[in-house]
Amino acid sequence: MELIFSLLQQLSVYLVIAYLLSKTPLFMPLTTVSGHFSQRLACYVVFSLFCVLGTYFGLAIENAIANTRAIGAVMGGLLGGPLVGFAVGLTGGIHRYTMGGFTDTACAISTTAEGLLGGIIHSYYVRRGLVDKIFKPSVAFVVLLAAEVMQMTIILLVAQPFEQALHLVKAIALPMIIANSIGAALFMSIIQDRKAIYEKYSAAFSSKALKIAERSVGILSSGFNQQSTKKIAQIIYEETGVGAVSITDREKIMAFIGIGDDHHLPGTPISSECTRQAIQNRELIYADGYEVAYQCSLHEKCKLGSALVIPLVGGEDEVLGTIKLYEPKQKLFSTLNRHLGEGLAKLLSNQILTGRYIEQQTLLTQAELRLLQAQVNPHFLFNSLNTISAVIRRDPDKARELIQHLSQFFRRNLKHNIESVTIKEELAHITAYLEVELARFSDRLEVDFEVDPELLNVVVPTFTLQPLVENAVKHGTSTLLHNGRIQVLGRVITDAAQPMVELLVIDNAGNYIVKENETGLGQQIVDKRLKNAFGQSYGLQMFCEKGVSCTAQITFPLLEIKGVNKKNA
Repeated sequence: MELIFSLLQQLSVYLVIAYLLSKTPLFMPLTTVSGHFSQRLACYVVFSLFCVLGTYFGLAIENAIANTRAIGAVMGGLLGGPLVGFAVGLTGGIHRYTMGGFTDTACAISTTAEGLLGGIIHSYYVRRGLVDKIFKPSVAFVVLLAAEVMQMTIILLVAQPFEQALHLVKAIALPMIIANSIGAALFMSIIQDRKAIYEKYSAAFSSKALKIAERSVGILSSGFNQQSTKKIAQIIYEETGVGAVSITDREKIMAFIGIGDDHHLPGTPISSECTRQAIQNRELIYADGYEVAYQCSLHEKCKLGSALVIPLVGGEDEVLGTIKLYEPKQKLFSTLNRHLGEGLAKLLSNQILTGRYIEQQTLLTQAELRLLQAQVNPHFLFNSLNTISAVIRRDPDKARELIQHLSQFFRRNLKHNIESVTIKEELAHITAYLEVELARFSDRLEVDFEVDPELLNVVVPTFTLQPLVENAVKHGTSTLLHNGRIQVLGRVITDAAQPMVELLVIDNAGNYIVKENETGLGQQIVDKRLKNAFGQSYGLQMFCEKGVSCTAQITFPLLEIKGVNKKNA
């Protein structure tokens, strides 16, 4: 009985060290079973240390040592697997062997076997998908009990003389089985508690981060300005519960929400040395008010007592600005909010870059539309005015009708901000264009429209068909000595895996020369915008049978358009 109490007393020191170690980063890998090298290495280092400590804390009895070494070996195997368990047991066994005694060889063998036993149990649970059971204190208790019984058996089989070994086992078996089994259960309980804390912390972190990400998505797509940053700051303030939130660019405060908003005014220049340092050095600054002094630079009676300043870093390590979290003087930063602040900075940096990309894409789209309009307007306007001038004397009513069609055509061209239209609207635009051209070519041009009615409300990028029809006239039928014909066809192709829309513009001139990787500028823009909207497998293709016909074929899936503003018919 006295030996049991002595072992439990030594075990208390052992567990105190385990508890203190659980507060360090070295302990974190022990709370998972990942199989990664870093996790296994941590298990080996920590539990080899406890193996050695268990021997040093042991009690000398009859030229042997009653100890808690088995806890380190078994725990190493349970959490690290067979290889780690064997390595930990071997390390502890060799250390015990160097200390001598008539049980040195038996203890070296048994310690190695105990580590391997823990590893076998580890593999058993992993193969069956029962990893959580490894962290149960009851499992550690049972495995350690079996390991100690195995150790006593090995001592009886290996240690000599047998009579002395038997006497030793009778003296130490029950105390060591009880002490080590309880110790293993308590050790695993410490790990289990630390694991629960990590998981709770991670869940809280993930929950806050996801809520902020969900609420803030798309806000910065309108630009990095005072309106958008105010919305973002409000969301972060509500979700984190910090004293105040501020977002700045490189020069001024963009938004400020919370304590001190009466003097931290948006639009005012940055005056904080911490903020300037974070921007200049691209580093996180935590001014806790103790180790790093913090005092509001705008108002001496400001209630804010600490600040976390994180730079917003964009492409090529460019600092776009900062996000700043504050706490009042009577409250310290939680570790959760400190780590969350770093994640928020990455989130906002990515959103700002995404917003800039969207803005650039919008500007590019508008530039492409204007380029298409610039291609059409000058020569078409010149030809149209000449045609109307010729018609006005002999048929004033027809001239007025042509002017109406011309005005309708140019009115549509002036709507720069519309990126998509229905096929019905695109056909109306083409009709206005062709009415003028039909008057110009008189009876030498024939136009046929055959578009399935179900396609009229399908949305396409603006200027999808008009440049192709204009090319068919300008470079096709206008060069013919005989009558020209243009067909605009639209149908649904259902025999493919994905139902598709096919639009065709066909002329009977056959003048287009197909060159590999080379098309007209207007055709390039049409093809590019279709691919951006629907994917790289769709777009515009040109087919030509010289002197017979030229076909411009557009294909895209029969579904809602992607990446383009929609407009209802």
